Amino acid sequence: MMGWDFGAMLMKVGTSDYASIVSINIFVALLCACIVIGHLLEENRWMNESITALIIGICSGVVILLTSKWRSSHILVFSEDLFFIYLLPPIIFNAGFQVKKKQFFRNFMTIMLFGAVGTLISFFIISIGAIGFFKKMDIGLDVNDYLAIGAIFSATDSVCTLQVLNQDETPLLYSLVFGEGVVNDATSVVLFNAIQNFDLGHIDAVIVLEFIGNFFKLFVTSTLLGAVGGLLSAYIIKKLYFGRHSTDREVALMMLMAYLTYMIAELLNLSGILTVFFCGIVMSHYTWHNVTESSRITTKHAFATLSFIAETFLFLYVGMDALDIEKWKFVSDSPGTSIGVSSVLLAMVLVGRAAFVFPLSFLSNLAKKSPNEKIPFKQQITIWWAGLMRGAVSIALAYNQFTRSGHTQIRANAIMITSTITVVLFSTLVFGTMTKPLVSLLCARHSGIPSEPTTPKSFLYPLLDNGQGSEVETGAICIPRPSSLRMLLRTPTHTVHHYWRKFDDAFMRPVFGGRGFVPFIPGSPTERSVHGDEN
Repeated sequence: MMGWDFGAMLMKVGTSDYASIVSINIFVALLCACIVIGHLLEENRWMNESITALIIGICSGVVILLTSKWRSSHILVFSEDLFFIYLLPPIIFNAGFQVKKKQFFRNFMTIMLFGAVGTLISFFIISIGAIGFFKKMDIGLDVNDYLAIGAIFSATDSVCTLQVLNQDETPLLYSLVFGEGVVNDATSVVLFNAIQNFDLGHIDAVIVLEFIGNFFKLFVTSTLLGAVGGLLSAYIIKKLYFGRHSTDREVALMMLMAYLTYMIAELLNLSGILTVFFCGIVMSHYTWHNVTESSRITTKHAFATLSFIAETFLFLYVGMDALDIEKWKFVSDSPGTSIGVSSVLLAMVLVGRAAFVFPLSFLSNLAKKSPNEKIPFKQQITIWWAGLMRGAVSIALAYNQFTRSGHTQIRANAIMITSTITVVLFSTLVFGTMTKPLVSLLCARHSGIPSEPTTPKSFLYPLLDNGQGSEVETGAICIPRPSSLRMLLRTPTHTVHHYWRKFDDAFMRPVFGGRGFVPFIPGSPTERSVHGDEN
């Protein structure tokens, strides 16, 4: 699971347990420093929390290198299990739990176009580029490694861009960047898992078809498992109503049920990342409305806090690991090869991203009738830029493919790990620092333009709202509705949402609860009695 690596001053400590405590204290102190310094630099034009954590990690690595006499640069040894079992679930679950469902499903087709189809296009371009260039460099990789590289570097990290976008000023752009980022991560991991399950040394038509079938099987089954886990938690909490006795039980059950779905998916060799994401969406739609008001506030901030700590932890570690002497020793005899590999990967990331953002944006705009729903060219550039950064998922997948417990003794694997770290550092520090000025420049004129109609011009608008009003209450019944087939051809996403909403209100919410289908209770009986005594 997790190993420990100490500098000279830590090795003087008598027991390993005490040394572990010292290491944990140092790392927690550095996490606190990241939070404080990130807060102080929040208004800085060039900095954000991810870059702050990376820089603090690099500086800490330099200090540890000096104190350990160039033996090591970090106090923790990375394990892919640490990331996939403990750090990744809260990050992805919170993404699904906090997603703005109205905007997400309003732009669902475009998000899936970018997040799923776009990721596949990027995957093929990066894989083909890796085969073409790395074979000439004679690094020593096989077909599975080349395809794994395509999946690894197709995983984007749009945190930097989301930190400077305002979802109230540019709701369309924000929902596209956020939704695509999450679906992209899920697709990349599903692709990576599908590659691991196949021996692609001898590719033929049958293996390709099996690979594609396995990919879609993973995608569908993982999604269904997440939805079932979310619905089960909603049903249990609605029927048993834990809030009558303890809101703590409600919060604990939501957390544990979400984590359980993730671990079951991993146990069944499915995509835990996709499972926990859709579990988060379903829980926010049903379960969250079944708990007391105090539990709602607690869960919202608890999930966001866990996600924030996990992301900061990872970027801090990557900064430290960038100076890991052990890995760099393997590439020290051929620095040109390492630089060449990193340059090729960066170039493939740029090309692979552009190869689908602009063509798919063009196709998406053709299907949109309203100018407010179309993606302007400047916002297309922002979407392209948002996906250039590489981060948590890329690092974890690279360690999973090319190391064992954070270490490697193979030259080719060491080259790929150091190149991955170089790409993550360069893309985050260079592209990330330019994100705020770029977004300010490109989105300034669009900040005042709403990405959705300001008045309900059709019966579809109230259905997409998060309010509790029905079609009759909003007067929607007075607006003539075109035939279902005609409406489906013109606005497929809105039509699907319309029929889903009718099905949801008629069958799902009466059973599983949700907004408007559970009584409003401010808090537990204990909380109400305490407030009553105070008054």
